Amino acid sequence: MALAPAGPAQLVRCGQKDELYRSGLRSGAGTALRGLAGAKKWLEWRREIELLSDVAYFGLTTLSGYQTLGEEYVNVVQVDSTKKRVPSFLRRAIFASLHTVVPYCLEKGLLHLEHELQLAADESRTSQSNPALGLSSRTLIRNWIQKQVGELTEQQKKTVLQIVYVLKQCIPLLHRLHLAVFYISGTFYHLSKRITGITYLHFGGLQGEDQSIRSSYKFLGIISLFHLLLTLGVQMYSFKQKQRERKEWKLHRNITHQKNTTKEKTTGRHSRCTLCLEERRHTTATPCGHLFCWECITEWCNTR
Repeated sequence: MALAPAGPAQLVRCGQKDELYRSGLRSGAGTALRGLAGAKKWLEWRREIELLSDVAYFGLTTLSGYQTLGEEYVNVVQVDSTKKRVPSFLRRAIFASLHTVVPYCLEKGLLHLEHELQLAADESRTSQSNPALGLSSRTLIRNWIQKQVGELTEQQKKTVLQIVYVLKQCIPLLHRLHLAVFYISGTFYHLSKRITGITYLHFGGLQGEDQSIRSSYKFLGIISLFHLLLTLGVQMYSFKQKQRERKEWKLHRNITHQKNTTKEKTTGRHSRCTLCLEERRHTTATPCGHLFCWECITEWCNTR
């Protein structure tokens, strides 16, 4: 039987078929949990159920040395970088972990880290937790992250929060870049397979089928790269605009505060707030005509 490197069209159909069966397995597991434990538990454990479904799918196929349903559909078989033998068990295990467990841990880790940093920045740490985070993640990932965040200084917390924001923006862009490279090269459809070096050989069927449409995929890859560069340009421009607007607002606020301070100093003793007995800041008038600090009168209204 003739063997040849699998083309991009076959790899795309294989990935789509696997995603279809994985979605069906996730849906069935979620429906079973919702019927047994209720909708609340299903919402709380939804991501963990999806993870277990994906691990079960690849555990019963790739880890066990069998083809996935998508691979059977397009008649392809996994091989290592030498293209002469099937990947070892360790290589397949690393691939399954990178494809299922690592994205879950990365998503949860960034979510918890951002949550803890925002709580620390707002100085309003509470014992309440987001139900969507999952019980297991609250007892494992979050406790470790909370301990690490507690050892950081305020400046370090701000820096880490910015890094988390950048990572959350860059991860989807990295996947788009990898997909564009796949369209051009036609080798690795998933990033996890590129890292582990797992490729495919196609057996049976027409050998020239994918060669006839490879140029179309290359053209699609070039368009994807151009669109990605355009997206990066727009995001960078938007970021610079926000930075400029933030600086202009700080400058305007400082100038306004200086004008108010100068004006209030010229009024002598009448510039004092009768609530805090200090010079008024951000002078605010009540309907009766009396003047107070904005912070003082709003706090007084909230408490009284």
